[in-house]
Amino acid sequence: MRSLILLGLLAVLPPAARGEEPNEDRYVGYYYPAPDSREVYRARSETIPEASRPVRVGFVTGVAAKRAQRAYAPPYVFFAKGEEAEKLIIVALQDGPIDTLYRARAVLAELTAMARTLPVFAEFGARDRFTFFDLAKILGFKRITITDGRDFAHQVIIE
Repeated sequence: MRSLILLGLLAVLPPAARGEEPNEDRYVGYYYPAPDSREVYRARSETIPEASRPVRVGFVTGVAAKRAQRAYAPPYVFFAKGEEAEKLIIVALQDGPIDTLYRARAVLAELTAMARTLPVFAEFGARDRFTFFDLAKILGFKRITITDGRDFAHQVIIE
């Protein structure tokens, strides 16, 4: 009988009260369309103890500052959202560079190549094994959404 009562309570509690993430994505329709595809990445790294909202915001700010130094406009931008800035969003600023899953994965592969030049990968001794997704895990990001800013979006859940 107690089991039935407990199951009944779990059925009526909102997802957040059950410890689940709500199915609704508040950024759909604002920053990107509903994702066409999703994948789960099981990171080879762990989140560092220092990972926090200021660290994630600082990372995104640093990336933006570095990209602003280039002689040309960036084809896409990064920003962090969520109460703890735990959601990384990458949006194309022009048509073309991120309009298919394959192009999105190519951009993510390019980000892996760039991430492997960072000292943190050397500290972990994992320059040839860690990916951009592992860097996201190290910093405490839980989700990456990459979009063309119009019709296409892909999400990666970082575990």
